[in-house]
Amino acid sequence: MEAKIRVRRYDPTADGKPEYELFTVEMPHSATVLDTLLATREQLDGSLGFRCACRSAICGSCAMRVNGESRLACKTKIIDVSHGGTVTLEPLASLPTLKDLIADMGPFYEKIRAITPWLATDPAKRAPAREYLVEAARSTKLSQFAACIQCGVCYSACPIVAIDDRYLGPAALAKAYRFCHDPRDDARSERLSRLADEHALWRCHTIFSCAEWCPKNVNPTEAIQNLKKLALLKRLRLLR
Repeated sequence: MEAKIRVRRYDPTADGKPEYELFTVEMPHSATVLDTLLATREQLDGSLGFRCACRSAICGSCAMRVNGESRLACKTKIIDVSHGGTVTLEPLASLPTLKDLIADMGPFYEKIRAITPWLATDPAKRAPAREYLVEAARSTKLSQFAACIQCGVCYSACPIVAIDDRYLGPAALAKAYRFCHDPRDDARSERLSRLADEHALWRCHTIFSCAEWCPKNVNPTEAIQNLKKLALLKRLRLLR
């Protein structure tokens, strides 16, 4: 099949504004958007900039906007989004662009770090006689949120992030819930105190864009609503 891609080009060393460039390359029907980009770079323009690594929807590095929708390029077949026409490719939204389709993930990772993304145990707490155990039901519930690959798709798809650059975003809040719901963590109260403000929990408008486009079927909206419940219980002094 003849694949046509319209790529948003941006050169940080040039003074001009981003422009779109059209490429046409012959691809098999099984090709993904990432396959098409790799073929384009190999055959037509070696300066084309984009990220990729595993090509198996595990690393999350090839996240970008495909026809305006945030996706993983390696998980999206070109035939499914072209419909016989041209596919427009752009970098993730709400993040600075470094080059072409390469977004600066720094602000995204800073917000992940802001929620203390690790189990924090009380040093004064006596160590258990054996390993820490988590009930099967709770472990199953946590597994959904632990599946996040931090690709930034939900962050790019979130309309609240687009209008409030201080908003932590769905990925960070879903990860916060993962730790707040973990019985091995001793920092839940501190986390909830930091998250219960206008640029975190209460900024979410429950639009579900994050859940709709997550390539790993994580539901950040559910996590955020559960965090709100925990924050309210803490405020009512019903939760330690």
